[in-house]
Amino acid sequence: MRALVQRVDSASVEVEGRIVSSIGRGLLVLVGLHESDVDSDADYICRKVLNMRLFPNDDTGKTWDQSVVQKNYEVLLVSQFTLYGILKGNKPDFHVAMPPEKAKPFYASLVEKFQKAYKQDAVKDGVFGAKMKVNLVNDGPVTMHLDSAQPSK
Repeated sequence: MRALVQRVDSASVEVEGRIVSSIGRGLLVLVGLHESDVDSDADYICRKVLNMRLFPNDDTGKTWDQSVVQKNYEVLLVSQFTLYGILKGNKPDFHVAMPPEKAKPFYASLVEKFQKAYKQDAVKDGVFGAKMKVNLVNDGPVTMHLDSAQPSK
């Protein structure tokens, strides 16, 4: 599983001209599902994203000190199979991305996992498989790339 995590002042998802989800301060997380992903990949991504210390601590002045949970901010998850695109010549190939019929329920379980691990009303998502317009005000900018499959040392 691959996550592209962006610290935002705000973010929203629009489908067919209508805003379907929006958050204030927090994290916009673009999520790519690999064909071999299993529950342990989802557990890893959920744990890491919710605990990443990407926010400053206003009390101590430390810059990389607090998580989205500690700050009581929001999370917007957006499914994005193109994170597993591979260029073959100049043409993108998505054969390693999880097929949509398997990815849809897996992604839904990931959203649920985030909601249970944090709080339901603070975790929003886009519309799986829809053509979405993702709007964001990137804070920093701060963008982190995270893969669940950690290379062996």
